[in-house]
Amino acid sequence: MSLLGFKTQAGQSIFDQLIFAAEKALVSGEFSPGQTFPSVRTLAAELKIHPNTAQKIVHHLIQERWLEVRAGVGTVVAERPAVRAGDRKRLLKEDVERLIVEAKKMGVSLHEVVQAISVGWAELDAVAAGRRK
Repeated sequence: MSLLGFKTQAGQSIFDQLIFAAEKALVSGEFSPGQTFPSVRTLAAELKIHPNTAQKIVHHLIQERWLEVRAGVGTVVAERPAVRAGDRKRLLKEDVERLIVEAKKMGVSLHEVVQAISVGWAELDAVAAGRRK
């Protein structure tokens, strides 16, 4: 499970890094709808983070509709949430704009950015396809 194989990187909060790792694992099919998600206690122990941070991560994923709580079962992976119009707009405007600014700061060409996106997209698709087999 890549979420539990997570390694911290300097420059970003552990919370943000773990949310990204969880969302990546969910998008790539590492977790299937209905599958039990690691408990707060398991996340805290395995990731060596404070239980309050683990609780915040699980709560955030529930709020974002990636997870749901089922009585008698615990926290499970939800069906993939529908994309909200605001999320799509934010991605296509704000997040892409940040990427462009950072790329220009570092002298990265448009071709290099498009190539990196294509490679990353293909890698994530390959992981997801491998999990569906």
